[in-house]
Amino acid sequence: MSTDRLKLYESGNSPNSRRVRIFLAEKGICVSRIPVDLGAKEQFSDAYVAINPRRVVPTLVLKDGTAIAEVPAILRYLEEAYPDTPLLGTSPTDKALVTMWERRIELEGFAAVMETVRNAAVGLKGRAIAGAHDYEQIPALVVRGRQRIADFYSDLEARLTDLPFVAGDRFTVADITAVVTIDFAAKALSLPIPDGNRASLRWYAFVSARPSMAA
Repeated sequence: MSTDRLKLYESGNSPNSRRVRIFLAEKGICVSRIPVDLGAKEQFSDAYVAINPRRVVPTLVLKDGTAIAEVPAILRYLEEAYPDTPLLGTSPTDKALVTMWERRIELEGFAAVMETVRNAAVGLKGRAIAGAHDYEQIPALVVRGRQRIADFYSDLEARLTDLPFVAGDRFTVADITAVVTIDFAAKALSLPIPDGNRASLRWYAFVSARPSMAA
């Protein structure tokens, strides 16, 4: 499905942008993609700040000029506007459970990796938290972050031991966020899924083979 109504400002190196790209691919939605070069600090340009004052990617801009930022908000819009192939749940109970598990993956996994990377990377000195304000790095958070990631992997293994997917019996946004989290940890911190986590490795191999993961 192709639409000229939507513009996605995103970056190829942004894990949050990838979450949206995978979501779009799963739903078969093609949008205009506008790259934002984070290395060149284009997110701080006057042109982009006018679109997203928080200075982060991604941002979805609708035909009427409405700008939607923050991944959960973007995904919610896409799910409501293009309901085929639901990824945020179907029944009220299912929607609540998918939201719950995706939120846990985001808080306990994705946020832990992001905190560790941003407090460790030399290139992010003075930018320990993404957004409009500058914050100094805290080395102790790197140590804590690595422990949080280890705990995330342990908890994910327990969850997937008896279930095929993170939120239950089918692929959802919770799996998207989990895969992006794991790939982010492996690439940026050399912290992939531990070899002994068989259930997680089985799940990861299965979901990573989906064509959408190349988005």
